[in-house]
Amino acid sequence: MKDSSTSIVVKAAISTAVVGLIAVILGGVLRGSHGVVGAVTGALIVLVFFVAGQLILDAVMRRNPTVAMTVAMLLYLVKIGFLFILLLAFKNTTAFDTKVFALTILICTVTWTVAEVWAFGSAKVLYVEPGSGPDVTPARKP
Repeated sequence: MKDSSTSIVVKAAISTAVVGLIAVILGGVLRGSHGVVGAVTGALIVLVFFVAGQLILDAVMRRNPTVAMTVAMLLYLVKIGFLFILLLAFKNTTAFDTKVFALTILICTVTWTVAEVWAFGSAKVLYVEPGSGPDVTPARKP
């Protein structure tokens, strides 16, 4: 993984983990132990999904950058679809508070997306590799 990609993933993951921790505390205070379990589960699912997606996208960008946007959109749709399926699957569970679970997933997903956009916007990413163009010497003035 390139340094810029690592920096973006780390910033997004830390932001999401902090928001997840806040959700765990609020879930515990407002809904008890079931709220804590729901918030921990939701935050971990988002972190695992989004880190894995970023790692896959980074590998694709290194091997075939021309399909990066297509893969990024596909990964996004798969992640959102899978999160939706999880919400439906756990709709009637009694293992944890489903409302805290769903809200934690929503808030952590928005946090990851905003943090990733902010990190990418503030990163100094080179669009052209230095020295990759033709070797042209500048013209000298007489």
